[in-house]
Amino acid sequence: MKDSIILKKLVALADENIVSFHVPGHKNGKVYKKCKNHILNNDLLSLDVTEIPETDNLHAPEEMIKKAQEMAAKFFGAEQTFFLINGTSTGNISALMAVANPNEKVIIPRDCHKSIMHGCILGGLVPVYVYPEVSMEHNISMGIKAETIEKAIQENLDAKAVVLTYPNYYGICSDIEAIEKVVHKYEKILIVDEAHGSHLNLSKALPIDAIDAGADIVIQSTHKTLSSFTQSSMLHVKSKRVDIDRLRFMLMMNQSSSPSYLLMTSLDEARNVAERDGKALMNKLLANINDFHEKISKISGMKVFDERLVGKYGIKHIDRTRLVIDLTDLGISGTQLEVLLRKKYGIQVEMSDMKNIVAVCTIGNTRDDFEKLLKALVNIKEKNAKKVIKTEKITVLQRTPKINILPRDAAFANKKEIKFEESAGKTSGEYIIPYPPGIPVVCPGEEITKEIIEYVKTLKESDINIMGLDDNHLEKIKVIE
Repeated sequence: MKDSIILKKLVALADENIVSFHVPGHKNGKVYKKCKNHILNNDLLSLDVTEIPETDNLHAPEEMIKKAQEMAAKFFGAEQTFFLINGTSTGNISALMAVANPNEKVIIPRDCHKSIMHGCILGGLVPVYVYPEVSMEHNISMGIKAETIEKAIQENLDAKAVVLTYPNYYGICSDIEAIEKVVHKYEKILIVDEAHGSHLNLSKALPIDAIDAGADIVIQSTHKTLSSFTQSSMLHVKSKRVDIDRLRFMLMMNQSSSPSYLLMTSLDEARNVAERDGKALMNKLLANINDFHEKISKISGMKVFDERLVGKYGIKHIDRTRLVIDLTDLGISGTQLEVLLRKKYGIQVEMSDMKNIVAVCTIGNTRDDFEKLLKALVNIKEKNAKKVIKTEKITVLQRTPKINILPRDAAFANKKEIKFEESAGKTSGEYIIPYPPGIPVVCPGEEITKEIIEYVKTLKESDINIMGLDDNHLEKIKVIE
């Protein structure tokens, strides 16, 4: 445990068998020890402590948490790193609130994670949307071009920051280095939601990570592609443009005042594992993925995202650790494939859409995992393949509706439910997000038009899943009174 900063300290404290008159209520796991054979009756809970002498304070760290964050910053190449115990969402929200004041503009992708919109709501910010490129063949949103970002900045020179999602859920990477040059040319702050990219610095064979690309603030879901516990993330800063004191205040305001020491321990351990064994483990993972790609490429009817997409749709790189598999040529949709893999073969993938399944591969996967997946896919082909099915190709409205009121005002406004077909000219109180490709047609505070109504009706007739509405049948919608 030489480099296990937090774990070593907590184990030592647990060995002291302190009598607890403080929270948490399970008293170092003793309550579960009274319940024989309880699932939580183990030593892990003895590490679940709170701010007492020797455990430091996440919001004002001076000892072990400070050292653990410094070691994380050094490993990930940042000037300063903050542990997040409310997930990447709280990092996104805090970053936005740290760089812009109420009523100031931020440039964000139209297909961003909902936490970015929540940051605009909580911070009272004005979103300026940029649209990603969309592949009609794959029915998903792809990369964002640097010229798209530059045009948005030129039209909104008063914008304070630009947000980029990198990589996206499908492993698609925009040209972040070109975007960084554009953003900093106009002296704006670049915030990168790198929720799916905490592993990128483990191999030169992977896309460049956002810190190395010159981003100012980078938020990573360490639990997604490295090994920390769910809900634990990191926020990295490498910039003189960011007011660190203000960022620290926003993080304190948006995070729990009772931070989980298990989550912080797991973050430190994730860094420790990645630093000690990460590159070797990643080399093995990439070898297994390359072998999988080679084998599946020889099977007719199966498609996998690969480097042939680079140079199209604003794509600079593909994250090889994200497997996007399409069996629609065999008559099997993405959603059907996800169900078959789970129910018949005991394989759970991350998600599916009309055409694809998305499998998240990490340094925790083994060669046997890939062999089982390949065997299952071959077996599914033999047993379930039907005639070729037709999947609907979608069009995307590349125009942001008129913003009648800010997202913050829309969130708090009184709303009423009316018939969707009669909502033209009204201000939406809900999201309308066709999935795929996951790009909102309407956000709260935006005006609904006749064009939008007809477009959404067409999507519904094509069995495109519409998200964001309380009424899944799309007969009614909430509008601002």
